[in-house]
Amino acid sequence: MATVDQNFIHRLALLIGEERSGLQQFVALLQQEEELLVAGKIDALTLLAEEKTSQYRALQRLSDDRTVMFTRAGARVTNENIRLALGNLPEALANWDDVIALASEAKERNRVNGQLILERLQNNQQALSTLLAAAEHPQIYGQDGQSRPTGGGRHLGSA
Repeated sequence: MATVDQNFIHRLALLIGEERSGLQQFVALLQQEEELLVAGKIDALTLLAEEKTSQYRALQRLSDDRTVMFTRAGARVTNENIRLALGNLPEALANWDDVIALASEAKERNRVNGQLILERLQNNQQALSTLLAAAEHPQIYGQDGQSRPTGGGRHLGSA
């Protein structure tokens, strides 16, 4: 990577600090989402999904800004180039390490939440199939509370 000016380095450090903060918030939302999924509080997920989408878009803008900065400097955004640019700023390097770790954690939490959603969907589909099958063969109960077969076919001995 070519030599960059102090303004570039300062701006990059600020972006990475913002991204770290945004990822911390995003991971917290993913934790909340997991708790709601496990507790079965599906209605609360709608509001959380809106927050999650908004936070994701903010993180994407920060990433896009970083890409534009590096493109204008004639370089690609790589871990190596970021470390080279921030070499004299230990706090910014620590923030970058946090960004990498938080992004990995967010990816894993999102995967787990996706599995939880898939499991819930499969359970709902099984329950729906059971209910639909039961609706095709309704049970009728007599006065004594015992189930009686429904009259859906021919009786034995009838033509």
